[in-house]
Amino acid sequence: MADVSDSERDVDLFGHEYVQDAPEVWKRLRSECPVAHTSRDGGGWLPTTYSDISSIAYDTERFSSRDVGVVATPEGTSLLVAPPITSDPPFHTDARRILLPYFSPKAVEDMREVTRSIAIELLDAIDPSDIVDAAEEYARYLPVRVIGSMIGLPEEDCEMFTRWAVDILQSHADEWDRRTQATKEILEYFAVTIADRRRAPRDDLISKLQAETLPNGDPLTDKHVLGTCFLLLVAGIDTTWSSIASNLLHLATHDDDRHRLVAEPELIPTAVEEFLRAYSPVTMARVADEDAEISGCPVAAGEKVFLPFGASNRDPEMFEDPDEVVIDRQENRHFAFGIGIHRCLGSNLARMELVVAMEEWLKRFPEFSIAEGADVQWGGTQVRGPRSVPIRVG
Repeated sequence: MADVSDSERDVDLFGHEYVQDAPEVWKRLRSECPVAHTSRDGGGWLPTTYSDISSIAYDTERFSSRDVGVVATPEGTSLLVAPPITSDPPFHTDARRILLPYFSPKAVEDMREVTRSIAIELLDAIDPSDIVDAAEEYARYLPVRVIGSMIGLPEEDCEMFTRWAVDILQSHADEWDRRTQATKEILEYFAVTIADRRRAPRDDLISKLQAETLPNGDPLTDKHVLGTCFLLLVAGIDTTWSSIASNLLHLATHDDDRHRLVAEPELIPTAVEEFLRAYSPVTMARVADEDAEISGCPVAAGEKVFLPFGASNRDPEMFEDPDEVVIDRQENRHFAFGIGIHRCLGSNLARMELVVAMEEWLKRFPEFSIAEGADVQWGGTQVRGPRSVPIRVG
Protein backbone atom coordinates (compact mmCIF):
# COMPACT_ATOMS: atom_id res chain seq x y z
CA MET A 1 0.00 0.00 0.00
CA ALA A 2 2.39 2.62 -1.22
CA ASP A 3 -0.06 5.51 -1.13
CA VAL A 4 -1.51 5.05 2.39
CA SER A 5 0.94 4.53 5.22
CA ASP A 6 -0.17 2.59 8.28
CA SER A 7 0.93 5.37 10.60
CA GLU A 8 -0.48 8.44 8.86
CA ARG A 9 -3.07 7.22 6.39
CA ASP A 10 -1.35 9.72 4.14
CA VAL A 11 -3.05 9.46 0.75
CA ASP A 12 -1.12 10.56 -2.31
CA LEU A 13 -3.82 11.85 -4.64
CA PHE A 14 -1.32 11.98 -7.50
CA GLY A 15 0.28 8.62 -6.73
CA HIS A 16 0.13 5.67 -9.10
CA GLU A 17 -2.11 3.54 -6.87
CA TYR A 18 -4.73 6.25 -6.39
CA VAL A 19 -4.84 7.34 -10.03
CA GLN A 20 -4.96 3.81 -11.45
CA ASP A 21 -7.32 2.26 -8.92
CA ALA A 22 -9.06 4.94 -6.87
CA PRO A 23 -12.18 2.79 -6.20
CA GLU A 24 -10.06 0.20 -4.37
CA VAL A 25 -8.35 2.92 -2.35
CA TRP A 26 -11.73 4.42 -1.37
CA LYS A 27 -13.00 0.98 -0.40
CA ARG A 28 -10.00 0.34 1.83
CA LEU A 29 -10.20 3.78 3.41
CA ARG A 30 -13.89 3.40 4.22
CA SER A 31 -13.05 0.40 6.38
CA GLU A 32 -9.83 1.81 7.89
CA CYS A 33 -10.08 5.60 7.92
CA PRO A 34 -13.19 6.99 6.19
CA VAL A 35 -11.89 10.55 6.42
CA ALA A 36 -8.33 10.24 5.17
CA HIS A 37 -5.67 12.93 5.14
CA THR A 38 -2.86 13.93 2.83
CA SER A 39 0.11 16.02 3.87
CA ARG A 40 1.32 16.21 0.27
CA ASP A 41 0.91 19.09 -2.17
CA GLY A 42 -0.43 21.52 0.39
CA GLY A 43 -2.38 18.92 2.34
CA GLY A 44 -6.08 18.33 2.82
CA TRP A 45 -8.80 15.93 3.89
CA LEU A 46 -10.43 13.18 1.83
CA PRO A 47 -13.85 11.95 3.02
CA THR A 48 -14.96 8.74 1.32
CA THR A 49 -18.60 8.26 2.37
CA TYR A 50 -21.79 9.44 0.73
CA SER A 51 -22.99 11.19 3.89
CA ASP A 52 -19.78 13.11 4.56
CA ILE A 53 -19.30 14.23 0.96
CA SER A 54 -22.90 15.41 0.65
CA SER A 55 -22.79 17.20 4.02
CA ILE A 56 -19.71 19.19 3.03
CA ALA A 57 -21.07 20.02 -0.42
CA TYR A 58 -24.24 21.42 1.13
CA ASP A 59 -22.42 23.33 3.90
CA THR A 60 -21.60 26.57 2.07
CA GLU A 61 -21.37 28.46 5.37
CA ARG A 62 -18.24 26.63 6.53
CA PHE A 63 -16.78 25.27 3.28
CA SER A 64 -16.03 27.79 0.54
CA SER A 65 -15.70 27.18 -3.21
CA ARG A 66 -13.19 29.97 -3.74
CA ASP A 67 -10.53 27.35 -4.60
CA VAL A 68 -12.01 24.17 -6.11
CA GLY A 69 -8.75 22.79 -7.49
CA VAL A 70 -7.31 19.53 -6.23
CA VAL A 71 -3.83 20.90 -6.87
CA ALA A 72 -2.57 23.32 -4.23
CA THR A 73 -2.42 26.97 -5.22
CA PRO A 74 0.95 28.54 -4.33
CA GLU A 75 0.82 31.26 -1.71
CA GLY A 76 0.46 34.72 -3.19
CA THR A 77 -1.13 33.41 -6.39
CA SER A 78 -4.33 35.11 -7.45
CA LEU A 79 -7.22 32.67 -7.74
CA LEU A 80 -9.04 32.55 -11.04
CA VAL A 81 -12.60 33.84 -10.84
CA ALA A 82 -14.79 31.48 -12.89
CA PRO A 83 -18.42 32.06 -11.95
CA PRO A 84 -20.46 30.26 -10.83
CA ILE A 85 -18.16 27.38 -9.79
CA THR A 86 -15.70 29.53 -7.81
CA SER A 87 -18.46 31.68 -6.30
CA ASP A 88 -20.14 31.44 -2.91
CA PRO A 89 -23.67 32.62 -2.08
CA PRO A 90 -25.27 35.05 -2.65
CA PHE A 91 -23.40 35.95 -5.87
CA HIS A 92 -23.28 32.29 -6.92
CA THR A 93 -27.09 32.17 -7.21
CA ASP A 94 -27.21 35.08 -9.66
CA ALA A 95 -24.28 33.82 -11.75
CA ARG A 96 -25.77 30.33 -12.01
CA ARG A 97 -29.28 31.54 -12.81
CA ILE A 98 -27.97 33.41 -15.85
CA LEU A 99 -26.50 30.23 -17.33
CA LEU A 100 -29.31 27.77 -16.58
CA PRO A 101 -31.49 28.55 -19.65
CA TYR A 102 -28.58 27.75 -21.97
CA PHE A 103 -28.27 24.27 -20.47
CA SER A 104 -31.97 23.51 -20.05
CA PRO A 105 -33.43 20.25 -21.43
CA LYS A 106 -34.86 22.14 -24.42
CA ALA A 107 -31.60 23.94 -25.20
CA VAL A 108 -29.70 20.66 -24.97
CA GLU A 109 -32.24 18.86 -27.15
CA ASP A 110 -31.58 21.47 -29.83
CA MET A 111 -27.92 20.31 -29.76
CA ARG A 112 -28.68 16.60 -30.11
CA GLU A 113 -28.49 16.31 -33.88
CA VAL A 114 -25.38 18.50 -34.03
CA THR A 115 -23.80 16.12 -31.51
CA ARG A 116 -24.94 13.10 -33.51
CA SER A 117 -23.45 14.47 -36.73
CA ILE A 118 -20.10 15.04 -34.97
CA ALA A 119 -20.15 11.49 -33.59
CA ILE A 120 -20.88 10.03 -37.04
CA GLU A 121 -18.13 12.13 -38.61
CA LEU A 122 -15.63 10.88 -36.02
CA LEU A 123 -16.69 7.27 -36.57
CA ASP A 124 -16.38 7.68 -40.34
CA ALA A 125 -12.72 8.62 -39.82
CA ILE A 126 -11.90 5.46 -37.86
CA ASP A 127 -10.17 2.60 -39.70
CA PRO A 128 -11.83 -0.56 -38.33
CA SER A 129 -9.16 -2.81 -39.83
CA ASP A 130 -6.64 -1.72 -37.21
CA ILE A 131 -6.59 -1.29 -33.44
CA VAL A 132 -8.80 1.67 -32.54
CA ASP A 133 -7.96 3.86 -29.55
CA ALA A 134 -11.48 4.71 -28.46
CA ALA A 135 -10.27 7.35 -26.01
CA GLU A 136 -7.92 9.14 -28.41
CA GLU A 137 -9.81 8.75 -31.68
CA TYR A 138 -13.38 9.20 -30.49
CA ALA A 139 -13.99 10.18 -26.86
CA ARG A 140 -11.61 13.14 -26.74
CA TYR A 141 -12.99 14.86 -29.86
CA LEU A 142 -16.74 14.72 -29.35
CA PRO A 143 -17.17 16.96 -26.26
CA VAL A 144 -14.68 19.63 -27.33
CA ARG A 145 -16.44 20.08 -30.65
CA VAL A 146 -19.87 20.19 -29.01
CA ILE A 147 -18.97 22.76 -26.34
CA GLY A 148 -16.92 24.75 -28.86
CA SER A 149 -19.93 24.93 -31.18
CA MET A 150 -22.15 26.00 -28.30
CA ILE A 151 -19.83 28.77 -27.07
CA GLY A 152 -19.17 29.93 -30.63
CA LEU A 153 -15.55 28.93 -31.19
CA PRO A 154 -13.91 27.80 -34.45
CA GLU A 155 -13.60 24.06 -34.97
CA GLU A 156 -10.02 24.41 -36.14
CA ASP A 157 -9.01 25.49 -32.63
CA CYS A 158 -10.30 22.32 -30.96
CA GLU A 159 -6.88 20.69 -30.62
CA MET A 160 -5.65 23.77 -28.81
CA PHE A 161 -8.67 23.72 -26.47
CA THR A 162 -8.04 20.07 -25.64
CA ARG A 163 -4.36 20.72 -24.93
CA TRP A 164 -5.31 23.49 -22.52
CA ALA A 165 -7.83 21.28 -20.71
CA VAL A 166 -5.25 18.48 -20.41
CA ASP A 167 -2.58 20.86 -19.09
CA ILE A 168 -4.95 22.25 -16.46
CA LEU A 169 -6.78 19.13 -15.33
CA GLN A 170 -4.35 16.26 -15.99
CA SER A 171 -1.00 17.71 -14.97
CA HIS A 172 0.77 16.53 -11.83
CA ALA A 173 1.06 18.37 -8.56
CA ASP A 174 4.55 19.69 -9.36
CA GLU A 175 3.56 21.09 -12.78
CA TRP A 176 2.18 24.44 -11.67
CA ASP A 177 3.95 26.29 -14.51
CA ARG A 178 2.26 24.03 -17.05
CA ARG A 179 -1.18 24.81 -15.62
CA THR A 180 -0.42 28.50 -15.30
CA GLN A 181 0.71 28.76 -18.91
CA ALA A 182 -2.40 27.01 -20.20
CA THR A 183 -4.63 29.23 -18.06
CA LYS A 184 -2.85 32.34 -19.35
CA GLU A 185 -3.32 31.22 -22.96
CA ILE A 186 -7.04 30.52 -22.47
CA LEU A 187 -7.64 33.88 -20.82
CA GLU A 188 -5.77 35.69 -23.59
CA TYR A 189 -7.73 33.76 -26.23
CA PHE A 190 -11.08 34.59 -24.68
CA ALA A 191 -10.14 38.23 -24.07
CA VAL A 192 -9.64 38.64 -27.81
CA THR A 193 -12.81 36.69 -28.63
CA ILE A 194 -14.95 38.65 -26.14
CA ALA A 195 -13.68 41.97 -27.52
CA ASP A 196 -14.53 40.76 -31.02
CA ARG A 197 -18.09 39.91 -29.94
CA ARG A 198 -18.48 43.34 -28.37
CA ARG A 199 -17.74 44.84 -31.77
CA ALA A 200 -19.75 42.33 -33.79
CA PRO A 201 -22.20 40.14 -31.80
CA ARG A 202 -23.09 36.71 -33.17
CA ASP A 203 -25.67 34.05 -32.37
CA ASP A 204 -23.47 32.30 -29.83
CA LEU A 205 -23.18 31.96 -26.06
CA ILE A 206 -20.48 34.61 -25.67
CA SER A 207 -22.65 37.27 -27.34
CA LYS A 208 -25.71 36.18 -25.37
CA LEU A 209 -23.82 36.43 -22.07
CA GLN A 210 -22.70 39.95 -22.99
CA ALA A 211 -26.35 40.92 -23.28
CA GLU A 212 -27.26 39.47 -19.85
CA THR A 213 -27.67 41.53 -16.69
CA LEU A 214 -27.49 40.81 -12.97
CA PRO A 215 -30.65 41.25 -10.84
CA ASN A 216 -29.54 44.79 -9.94
CA GLY A 217 -29.47 45.70 -13.62
CA ASP A 218 -25.69 45.71 -14.02
CA PRO A 219 -24.39 44.05 -17.19
CA LEU A 220 -21.92 41.21 -16.86
CA THR A 221 -18.37 42.49 -16.89
CA ASP A 222 -15.91 41.18 -19.44
CA LYS A 223 -14.06 39.56 -16.50
CA HIS A 224 -17.25 37.69 -15.53
CA VAL A 225 -17.89 36.53 -19.11
CA LEU A 226 -14.24 35.54 -19.51
CA GLY A 227 -14.24 33.47 -16.32
CA THR A 228 -17.48 31.76 -17.27
CA CYS A 229 -16.21 30.89 -20.75
CA PHE A 230 -13.02 29.48 -19.20
CA LEU A 231 -15.13 27.29 -16.92
CA LEU A 232 -17.45 26.05 -19.66
CA LEU A 233 -14.61 25.18 -22.02
CA VAL A 234 -12.37 23.40 -19.53
CA ALA A 235 -15.19 21.65 -17.63
CA GLY A 236 -16.98 20.69 -20.83
CA ILE A 237 -14.08 18.79 -22.38
CA ASP A 238 -12.25 16.43 -20.03
CA THR A 239 -15.20 15.35 -17.89
CA THR A 240 -17.27 14.05 -20.80
CA TRP A 241 -14.22 12.72 -22.65
CA SER A 242 -13.28 10.70 -19.56
CA SER A 243 -16.82 9.35 -19.18
CA ILE A 244 -17.15 8.27 -22.82
CA ALA A 245 -13.78 6.51 -22.60
CA SER A 246 -14.77 4.76 -19.35
CA ASN A 247 -18.05 3.59 -20.85
CA LEU A 248 -16.38 2.12 -23.93
CA LEU A 249 -13.68 0.48 -21.81
CA HIS A 250 -16.39 -1.18 -19.72
CA LEU A 251 -18.24 -2.49 -22.78
CA ALA A 252 -14.98 -3.69 -24.35
CA THR A 253 -14.37 -5.83 -21.27
CA HIS A 254 -17.95 -6.91 -20.43
CA ASP A 255 -19.47 -8.77 -23.37
CA ASP A 256 -22.82 -9.44 -21.71
CA ASP A 257 -23.47 -5.75 -21.09
CA ARG A 258 -22.41 -4.86 -24.62
CA HIS A 259 -24.61 -7.52 -26.20
CA ARG A 260 -27.58 -6.37 -24.15
CA LEU A 261 -27.20 -2.71 -25.12
CA VAL A 262 -26.88 -3.63 -28.80
CA ALA A 263 -30.09 -5.69 -28.51
CA GLU A 264 -31.87 -3.13 -26.30
CA PRO A 265 -30.66 0.36 -27.30
CA GLU A 266 -33.55 1.88 -25.36
CA LEU A 267 -31.62 0.83 -22.24
CA ILE A 268 -28.65 3.07 -23.09
CA PRO A 269 -29.81 6.12 -21.03
CA THR A 270 -30.20 3.91 -17.94
CA ALA A 271 -26.82 2.29 -18.59
CA VAL A 272 -25.23 5.73 -18.95
CA GLU A 273 -26.47 6.64 -15.46
CA GLU A 274 -24.89 3.49 -14.07
CA PHE A 275 -21.61 4.19 -15.86
CA LEU A 276 -21.68 7.70 -14.39
CA ARG A 277 -22.12 6.21 -10.93
CA ALA A 278 -19.44 3.55 -11.27
CA TYR A 279 -16.85 5.61 -13.15
CA SER A 280 -17.50 9.14 -11.85
CA PRO A 281 -14.55 11.18 -13.11
CA VAL A 282 -14.66 14.34 -10.98
CA THR A 283 -13.15 15.40 -7.66
CA MET A 284 -13.70 18.96 -6.45
CA ALA A 285 -12.24 20.82 -3.48
CA ARG A 286 -13.55 23.16 -0.82
CA VAL A 287 -11.69 25.40 1.64
CA ALA A 288 -12.69 25.44 5.31
CA ASP A 289 -13.64 29.01 6.27
CA GLU A 290 -13.56 28.13 9.97
CA ASP A 291 -12.48 25.28 12.18
CA ALA A 292 -14.81 22.33 11.58
CA GLU A 293 -15.14 18.58 12.00
CA ILE A 294 -15.86 15.80 9.51
CA SER A 295 -17.02 12.66 11.29
CA GLY A 296 -14.89 13.56 14.28
CA CYS A 297 -11.80 14.60 12.29
CA PRO A 298 -10.72 18.19 13.07
CA VAL A 299 -10.38 20.43 10.01
CA ALA A 300 -8.60 23.73 10.58
CA ALA A 301 -9.69 26.96 8.92
CA GLY A 302 -7.87 27.35 5.61
CA GLU A 303 -7.43 23.62 5.01
CA LYS A 304 -8.72 21.98 1.88
CA VAL A 305 -11.30 19.22 1.78
CA PHE A 306 -11.51 17.08 -1.35
CA LEU A 307 -14.82 15.73 -2.58
CA PRO A 308 -14.26 12.58 -4.69
CA PHE A 309 -17.77 12.08 -6.03
CA GLY A 310 -16.81 8.63 -7.25
CA ALA A 311 -16.22 7.54 -3.64
CA SER A 312 -19.73 8.57 -2.62
CA ASN A 313 -21.10 6.60 -5.56
CA ARG A 314 -19.47 3.37 -4.37
CA ASP A 315 -20.54 3.64 -0.74
CA PRO A 316 -22.24 0.36 0.27
CA GLU A 317 -24.39 2.30 2.74
CA MET A 318 -26.15 3.90 -0.24
CA PHE A 319 -25.83 1.43 -3.13
CA GLU A 320 -26.42 -2.28 -3.24
CA ASP A 321 -23.40 -4.09 -4.70
CA PRO A 322 -21.68 -0.74 -5.31
CA ASP A 323 -18.67 -2.22 -7.08
CA GLU A 324 -20.86 -4.10 -9.56
CA VAL A 325 -21.93 -2.30 -12.73
CA VAL A 326 -25.63 -3.07 -13.15
CA ILE A 327 -26.68 -1.46 -16.42
CA ASP A 328 -30.40 -1.61 -15.60
CA ARG A 329 -30.01 -0.34 -12.02
CA GLN A 330 -33.24 1.50 -11.22
CA GLU A 331 -32.46 3.29 -7.95
CA ASN A 332 -29.41 5.35 -8.73
CA ARG A 333 -29.05 8.62 -6.83
CA HIS A 334 -25.43 9.13 -7.80
CA PHE A 335 -23.28 12.24 -7.33
CA ALA A 336 -21.37 12.06 -10.62
CA PHE A 337 -22.39 15.67 -11.32
CA GLY A 338 -21.79 16.81 -7.76
CA ILE A 339 -24.38 17.78 -5.19
CA GLY A 340 -25.60 21.01 -3.61
CA ILE A 341 -25.48 24.48 -5.12
CA HIS A 342 -22.52 23.64 -7.35
CA ARG A 343 -24.09 20.60 -8.96
CA CYS A 344 -22.89 20.61 -12.58
CA LEU A 345 -25.11 22.95 -14.59
CA GLY A 346 -24.02 21.13 -17.77
CA SER A 347 -25.39 17.77 -16.62
CA ASN A 348 -28.16 17.75 -19.25
CA LEU A 349 -25.61 18.41 -22.00
CA ALA A 350 -23.20 15.76 -20.69
CA ARG A 351 -25.93 13.12 -20.44
CA MET A 352 -27.06 13.83 -23.99
CA GLU A 353 -23.49 13.59 -25.30
CA LEU A 354 -22.89 10.31 -23.47
CA VAL A 355 -26.10 8.75 -24.80
CA VAL A 356 -25.47 9.88 -28.38
CA ALA A 357 -21.83 8.76 -28.23
CA MET A 358 -22.91 5.31 -27.07
CA GLU A 359 -25.79 4.98 -29.53
CA GLU A 360 -23.66 5.81 -32.55
CA TRP A 361 -20.65 3.72 -31.48
CA LEU A 362 -22.80 0.62 -30.87
CA LYS A 363 -24.58 1.06 -34.19
CA ARG A 364 -21.25 1.28 -36.01
CA PHE A 365 -19.29 -1.27 -33.96
CA PRO A 366 -21.63 -3.73 -32.23
CA GLU A 367 -18.74 -6.18 -31.81
CA PHE A 368 -15.56 -4.99 -30.13
CA SER A 369 -13.18 -6.00 -27.39
CA ILE A 370 -10.11 -4.72 -25.62
CA ALA A 371 -7.00 -5.31 -27.71
CA GLU A 372 -4.90 -8.27 -26.66
CA GLY A 373 -2.10 -7.20 -24.32
CA ALA A 374 -3.51 -3.69 -23.90
CA ASP A 375 -2.30 -1.87 -20.81
CA VAL A 376 -5.03 0.65 -20.05
CA GLN A 377 -3.64 3.59 -18.08
CA TRP A 378 -5.87 5.94 -16.13
CA GLY A 379 -4.88 9.55 -15.68
CA GLY A 380 -5.83 12.60 -13.70
CA THR A 381 -7.06 13.38 -10.21
CA GLN A 382 -9.31 16.42 -10.65
CA VAL A 383 -10.80 14.57 -13.63
CA ARG A 384 -9.94 10.88 -13.79
CA GLY A 385 -10.41 8.62 -16.79
CA PRO A 386 -8.70 6.08 -19.06
CA ARG A 387 -6.40 7.99 -21.38
CA SER A 388 -5.93 5.17 -23.89
CA VAL A 389 -8.48 2.45 -24.68
CA PRO A 390 -7.07 0.20 -27.44
CA ILE A 391 -9.98 -1.70 -28.98
CA ARG A 392 -10.28 -4.32 -31.70
CA VAL A 393 -13.56 -3.96 -33.59
CA GLY A 394 -15.37 -6.59 -35.54
